[in-house]
Amino acid sequence: MTFRPLRNSAWLAALVFVFSARPAAATIDYRVSLKNPEQHVFHVSMQVPVPAHEKELVVAIPAWNALYQVLDFGYRVRDVHASSPASGAPPLHVRKLDKQTWRVSLSPAGARSVGIDYAIEWNDAGPFNSQLNIHHAFVNFAEVLMYLPDRRGEDVTVKFEDVPAGWQSVAELPAGSAANSYTAESYDKLVDAPTEIGTFEQFGFDVNGAHFRVVVDAKEWRRDRLESYLRRITEYETKLMGGAPFKQYTFFFHFGPYPEVGGGGMEHANCTAIAAGSMEGAGTIAAHEFFHAWNVKRIRPQTLEPVDFTKEQYTRALWFAEGVTSTYGAYTLERSGIWPKDEFYGDLAAQISELDSRPARLWQSVEESSLDAWLEKYDEYRRPERSISYYNKGQIDGVMLDFAIRDATDNRKSLDDLLRRMFEDYAKQGKFYNDSEDIRAAAEEVAGTSFADFFEHYVAGTDEIPYDKFLNAAGLALKVEMRKAPDLGFWTVGGRTPGSVVTVSQVEPGSAAESAGLRPGDVLLELNGAEVPRFFPGWLRDRSPGDTLKLRLRRDAKEIEVSFALGTNEEKKYSVAEIAHPTDKQKRIREGWLRGTTN
Repeated sequence: MTFRPLRNSAWLAALVFVFSARPAAATIDYRVSLKNPEQHVFHVSMQVPVPAHEKELVVAIPAWNALYQVLDFGYRVRDVHASSPASGAPPLHVRKLDKQTWRVSLSPAGARSVGIDYAIEWNDAGPFNSQLNIHHAFVNFAEVLMYLPDRRGEDVTVKFEDVPAGWQSVAELPAGSAANSYTAESYDKLVDAPTEIGTFEQFGFDVNGAHFRVVVDAKEWRRDRLESYLRRITEYETKLMGGAPFKQYTFFFHFGPYPEVGGGGMEHANCTAIAAGSMEGAGTIAAHEFFHAWNVKRIRPQTLEPVDFTKEQYTRALWFAEGVTSTYGAYTLERSGIWPKDEFYGDLAAQISELDSRPARLWQSVEESSLDAWLEKYDEYRRPERSISYYNKGQIDGVMLDFAIRDATDNRKSLDDLLRRMFEDYAKQGKFYNDSEDIRAAAEEVAGTSFADFFEHYVAGTDEIPYDKFLNAAGLALKVEMRKAPDLGFWTVGGRTPGSVVTVSQVEPGSAAESAGLRPGDVLLELNGAEVPRFFPGWLRDRSPGDTLKLRLRRDAKEIEVSFALGTNEEKKYSVAEIAHPTDKQKRIREGWLRGTTN
């Protein structure tokens, strides 16, 4: 049955009741065939126990998973049919109800088990997707396996069949009785643990009483560097949070060509999947994703519980769940010695520069950005004048709140104490917090002072952050200089996934792009003789005003070429510097902030 977790001790009693009341035989069994992987099609068979009184069975495929984007995995499903195991029984009638739901009529009545078979196609790289090809399989189960909406709490088993010779599988799940099989106590537990199948390499190490497995799918990588990064990251974060909340944790890494976006990662309760283009990128992403083992997977907002796979699930707390996790990603890299102090300062300055470059900061709060996460799949929404990032401003808010707590307590308490308090009060008690309201309450309990103004103006509101006020507490100052930056003179949409086209959406009036004849609707085919980048801001970082841009494009079924020089855009460049002659308190706060200590 589906249940809604409660915000008090009754939650634990309800949870015990739900699972203890479940019939022991009610195990839903999945078989997933990898036959002919070059066709990129998973062939799935479900075997579902059915109570005698049931007259129909409803199954569904999630509309979203991992990313806060409704991506409608149902469009990938085909050839759904059902059957009864009774000898000579005719196929059962299957009726599609909507884009993600099917109803199976149980005739003749009294069927004790129903088989449901279907095919689903996936060949999308990355930690947020699933993929099957001749190289490997990577499976996010919510994107591949159907579920019973009213029976998500039942035991499940999954077995991979027709696994190519030489391939092995790994998942952060209990192993089943057969090779390449796994078990989980519920559908939700199952889909929180992706699986890698192929000829990957792996190694392990132990830190602070927990075992860590590292699974790597790559042609070129260096174990020594990767292991060094991961040991330092896991050592610092487990110590910070008072130990690991698990006995074992798995890092899945895919190394490949991710130059435009730098890769990405997806958190899970006891593992993470990361795509990166370099060892350094892998370390940066891992510092963020591993902290999610506490913040969001266990310290979790009520607005995300229980997970609703059918539609958007709105929350105002992503600035904390994601943004403050980014705060700790940076803290971990500096405090563990992976980043030098100057790089740490540079990262904070870059975050401030990014927020300042977005006019939308003046009207969209970081809470509103959290609510609007579901719009991020639209290119127009991500434009600077339309939105800010809850990752970006949330990270900044985390640092500023840390300074405020340290200042108010003479460096006796910090943001670290706030995270540990929320872990004790919510995660360990089986409770969920009420978005920003409970975050503020916890901060005030830790610091012994009100943070009403902070949350009103910089979390729920859109006031400009007075950086010098917060930085000064640590003997720091924000410096600014104007610099000339390259300007494309046009905006694009599309190109976010491999193979999708990049189309010009707007051309800036009076720009060199307009003078060269570029028009909205032009499809970009080639840039300077190479593939069109999927992320133009990243591409522009290595360019200068006046550099020549040569575009091959398609317009009205014809291919043409245009050439023009990149324009010039004046922008602010920020830097964080230590002030001369800081007070004793400022020095103590700064050293405590850098080292992760208090007095």
